[in-house]
Amino acid sequence: MLADYKTAPISEQEKALFRFIQKLNRNAWEIRQSDVDELHQAGWTDEAVYDAINVCCLFNFYNRWIDASGVQEMSEEGHRQAGVRIAQRGYSF
Repeated sequence: MLADYKTAPISEQEKALFRFIQKLNRNAWEIRQSDVDELHQAGWTDEAVYDAINVCCLFNFYNRWIDASGVQEMSEEGHRQAGVRIAQRGYSF
């Protein structure tokens, strides 16, 4: 999946969404109604398209913010501890 969504064992519906997200990441200024129409034809609702756009854009924002602000990567042990905490208590602190 990570290497090439086009040949990954996922549904055609999911491939349509990944085509859209790829275009959003690379050429957002070229997004047209026809791109959204293609998602509708694949079975995605307006709400799902909106959610996909928000997730994609927020991750782009977060990645740029982290790169520019110098936030350091969490250690392997930190990830392990966070996983235990989330498994026990969910995402609440």
